[in-house]
Amino acid sequence: MTPSCPRGAVLLILDEVQKAPSWAEAVKRLWDEDTRARRPIKLMLLGSAPMLMQQGLSESLAGRFETLHVPHWSFDEMRAAFGWTLDQYLYFGAYPGAAPLVVAPERSTRYVRDSLIETTMARDVLLMARVDKPALLRRLFELGTAYSGQILSFTKMLGQLQDAGNTVTLAHYLDLLAGAGMITGLDKYAGAEVRRRASSPKLQVFNTALMTAQELRSFAEARGDTAYWGRLVESAVGAHLANAQAAGTLQFFYWRDRNREVDFVARAGRQVVAIEVKSGRERDTLAGTQAFLAAFPKSRALLIGDQGIPLTEFLSAPASRWVTS
Repeated sequence: MTPSCPRGAVLLILDEVQKAPSWAEAVKRLWDEDTRARRPIKLMLLGSAPMLMQQGLSESLAGRFETLHVPHWSFDEMRAAFGWTLDQYLYFGAYPGAAPLVVAPERSTRYVRDSLIETTMARDVLLMARVDKPALLRRLFELGTAYSGQILSFTKMLGQLQDAGNTVTLAHYLDLLAGAGMITGLDKYAGAEVRRRASSPKLQVFNTALMTAQELRSFAEARGDTAYWGRLVESAVGAHLANAQAAGTLQFFYWRDRNREVDFVARAGRQVVAIEVKSGRERDTLAGTQAFLAAFPKSRALLIGDQGIPLTEFLSAPASRWVTS
């Protein structure tokens, strides 16, 4: 046995622990009792609501835990487990439970919508905080999947959602969806925290299956639509970075100055990388990259796709490796 797992130790696993009332206080009391009695128990707490888990850990179990983030499956994991091609990963996403159903795509779509999206919205998100407008929350999620990879101000979101809400509510709901690993809103990289937080967000899914399950396009239809497939490619790159950020290995943003833009900006420590994705869009990516490098001379650029790093290679390595190497 290793020093961290002595002989005779017992592993106790509690799944979905956040559902138990006052779980953190109960775990703390029992942990302290076992520690005083020198019982060799190793405890693993699992939960699907990261924000609730972190709150309970921080408030009651300070100094007693180590956090292990379990993100959405990567392309490398889906390929190793199910033999998926890159195109399958882009369209069907990274939910291993849906993988056996892709032979009947309509079942795979229903599984993602009913078993994953609906249960996460009804269970995890609504457990995190008070939600006065659940219908608005749901429509915001649908908007986020439809506009993944696009910059959209909260004011424009309100116009799209046609709801008498406000920008503060939308920002709060977007944070809840990010905490559940569904969609997030990227801040603009500007080198100053205040300016980043004041920017319009760039919407980004954590898993491309959330896009295709809402769109209801067949694989053939999606693959034949160059613009839509390009959005899937960019969103897959963004999802790879978003999951790395959730794990704490990097931070990532977008950047735009007037009509010049780069898709993503990733930062790890003092390393800053502008990431451009060649996905078939009609856009002067070179001008955007050059403008960013001129504005932030200590940064460097990374091109993914044609004439750059192959998409398969980028998605097969930890995202932080591309920033720190």
